Amino acid sequence: MFGLGKLTHYAFDAVLISIALAGVKRSTGLTLAINRMANKDARKIIKSWLDLGEYCFDGAVILMQRSKSFIRDV
Repeated sequence: MFGLGKLTHYAFDAVLISIALAGVKRSTGLTLAINRMANKDARKIIKSWLDLGEYCFDGAVILMQRSKSFIRDV
């Protein structure tokens, strides 16, 4: 069925997609309409998944701000 490597790969891909959606939310204000979902449990899981993306996105921004390799374009 699924090996540990494949499961890890899918989990990493899911986090990357969540981070990309967090970036879209920050730059455009657009986000998934999870309040339109009928299943309450699915809404909770997707909300947690999106929150994980926001957390990782914030962490990446902090690392970039502390790095000398990145500058703020004003």
